[in-house]
Amino acid sequence: MPTSNLDAQLDLAERLVEATRPIITGYFRQAVDIDQKADATPVTIADRAAEAEMRRLIAATFPAHGIVGEEEGAVRPGAEYVWVLDPIDGTKRFITGNPCFGTLVALLRDGRPLLGVIDMPLLAERWIGAEGRATLFVDRLGRRPARTRTCPDIAEASLYSTSPHMFEGPDAPAFARVRDAAGLVLYGSECYGYGLLASGHSDLVIEADMAPYDYLAQVPIITGAGGVMSDWQGGALGLNSGHRVLAAGDPHCHARAVALLAAA
Repeated sequence: MPTSNLDAQLDLAERLVEATRPIITGYFRQAVDIDQKADATPVTIADRAAEAEMRRLIAATFPAHGIVGEEEGAVRPGAEYVWVLDPIDGTKRFITGNPCFGTLVALLRDGRPLLGVIDMPLLAERWIGAEGRATLFVDRLGRRPARTRTCPDIAEASLYSTSPHMFEGPDAPAFARVRDAAGLVLYGSECYGYGLLASGHSDLVIEADMAPYDYLAQVPIITGAGGVMSDWQGGALGLNSGHRVLAAGDPHCHARAVALLAAA
């Protein structure tokens, strides 16, 4: 049977994270130089080498595709298909020896997230999502479906955010309204929080101060697991969606969070 375009693209997405795992784990807890980027965030040789390898594989497999990466910028961002890469989501964790960081790979078609992968190199866990398909969770025990859980009441919801310091200016009181309504609030998730939501272990992720490479991979994963992911107004996410995102396992919980974020 002929391989579909989506099957070939999913195959490449997994090859990308398989190729970066040994690069990233090889530098983990080693003495590496840490540079500061223009936005004052850290970057290491592990970030740069992992993204360079992903770009090499994409160019060799789909040379007409565009690429937008955290470390090396954009090539053909207006192409029909555009890969969006974050080689290490959680570089601050990586440089401090914390294993809870991940690699994010998204593929957009005409600006819409088509597939996404969250790979946790040190934990050997992975989520794979694609438009029209059920999300898969992969670990040492194999592959199985990932499903969000039912949680219509935000008072019973578990909420993840990477840091309370993400929310500044008007974002701070907006987030506080949801935080105060939620049943349980946890910080420090990075991309792992989205995977836990997709597998039904939590209910909400709300973040700000984000770039597209920080969240586009998660969109097909969350939706393919039965959840909803959007900007704070409930709009669809793409390369120009801004820096605020909201993910929920239950559509009712998502709607309530949108309302709280928008409240005066």
